[in-house]
Amino acid sequence: MKKVLFFSLVLIVSIVSFKLCKNEDFKVSEDYFDTIRKITIHAIPEDILTDKSDSIKSIYNAFGNHEIWVDAENREDLIIQIEKSKYEGLNPQDYNINKIYQLEVKLDSLSLEEKLAYDVLLTQTYDKLCSNYYRGKLNPDEVYENWDLFDKPFSMATHLKVAISSKKVATSIKNLLPNHPIYTSLKEALVLIDKMPESNFDSINKSIKIKYKDTLKVVKEIKKRLVYWKDLDEKHTNYSINYDSSMLEAVKKFQARHGLQPDGVIGFGTIKALNYNVETRRSQILANLERWRWFSRDFGEQYLLINLPDYKLDFMQRNDTTTSHKIVCGKPKRMTPILQSKLSNFVFNPTWTVPPTIIKEDLSVEAAANRSYFTRNRILIYNGKNNIVSPSNWNPKKASSYRYVQNHGYNNSLGVVKFNFPNHHSVYLHDTNHRDYFQLSYRALSSGCVRVQNPVDLAKKILKNQDNGRWATGNEIDSIIKKNKEPYYIKVKEPIYIHQLYWTSWLSGSGFQFRDDMYNLDKILYDKLRN
Repeated sequence: MKKVLFFSLVLIVSIVSFKLCKNEDFKVSEDYFDTIRKITIHAIPEDILTDKSDSIKSIYNAFGNHEIWVDAENREDLIIQIEKSKYEGLNPQDYNINKIYQLEVKLDSLSLEEKLAYDVLLTQTYDKLCSNYYRGKLNPDEVYENWDLFDKPFSMATHLKVAISSKKVATSIKNLLPNHPIYTSLKEALVLIDKMPESNFDSINKSIKIKYKDTLKVVKEIKKRLVYWKDLDEKHTNYSINYDSSMLEAVKKFQARHGLQPDGVIGFGTIKALNYNVETRRSQILANLERWRWFSRDFGEQYLLINLPDYKLDFMQRNDTTTSHKIVCGKPKRMTPILQSKLSNFVFNPTWTVPPTIIKEDLSVEAAANRSYFTRNRILIYNGKNNIVSPSNWNPKKASSYRYVQNHGYNNSLGVVKFNFPNHHSVYLHDTNHRDYFQLSYRALSSGCVRVQNPVDLAKKILKNQDNGRWATGNEIDSIIKKNKEPYYIKVKEPIYIHQLYWTSWLSGSGFQFRDDMYNLDKILYDKLRN
């Protein structure tokens, strides 16, 4: 009998303890009467929230575990914003729109339990929509390997509490979207492309080359595509097989819109762009809208904005473009990482320490074939004890065990200036000894770092207002470079942010802008969005 009583007592204590633990993070609330709105605000029972996310529990905790969506105005705002999510390239069906319609219509006939469950559904939907607007539908770290973007902390509970109390639910949702002109143009591009008819084009052979005044059957097909994309006015074409002057201007316009050399010569790159159908271009726009939702909302007062597929860098000051520069970025096999950081210093007359990938894939192969590679490229070899090793004593079988440093100078691989900024990928911006590359249309040619055309001019503009005007004239910088002595460091004291990003489409005054997706990032992202 004593044993039975003992075990009964243990069971009672266990049950009480379990309930206490279960209620530890849940503040038990009671219904109360709102004297202003003349309605009863109901408490949310704990069991309704048991299986909900921490974010939802945190939101209800901020509301004292009471229902949130009691005002029809707030519910209506949320419903309208869900409907408008299609203009952001998202699907309203992903935000419970049909279920919400059904529940809203019969709200007055719902039981209390059903009303409270509906309240939670609205909160979950708001949470998801806001999160997708502010951070994107997908996590970039789960889509790509080498993305390193700024964190975007956000308190959903605080955000919703302000929105509900001020009855500005719609504003609270819209304000989370990117306000950058590129994102706005992508939304406009989506509207335009959705109005376009289907494109049932056959693939054109990319190996052919067509010049002005050529006469070929394929010219007629190309004219149809130029008309479709509105580069060629249908009123002024007879769809003949002659490459005429009106077609020449249309081809140049098409090439410019695709970041190609607008020379009117129809070759591999132009035909590749002509072969894309409207469905693929639409998916490209959707992928770019998602990527822009990943990026920071505030780029800073001064920043370098780099678009890798456009091979372009803009120095922005208070949202105005101070200067633009062509760039060379990483090959598809040695992708330049997408990242956000802050410029830390310049190095004028930098030396270059050869990175491991280049040692393995380039240096070791070329130097093993001919050891004059080291003297020809002014590269010193250091062993593990930091002693210089002569090329004749260099062991190619142990190539990775050495450190290789190229002396500074105009023909150094980094040129005369290097831009440093902290990142996890050991990349930076720099000058180059291959300045002829900037004349090419396709410039994904580096080993991962970004090469900048006329980088000294850019450095001078950035430093102009640093150090109380010390570098304002640029003369001292010219003198440092001209002396060509040891590397000279200049710390960047005023914040200059780096936004090294990736987008392949937008809308401009001349129409749709598309760039070659050289890293195949659009398709990867779109496939995940669709699934």
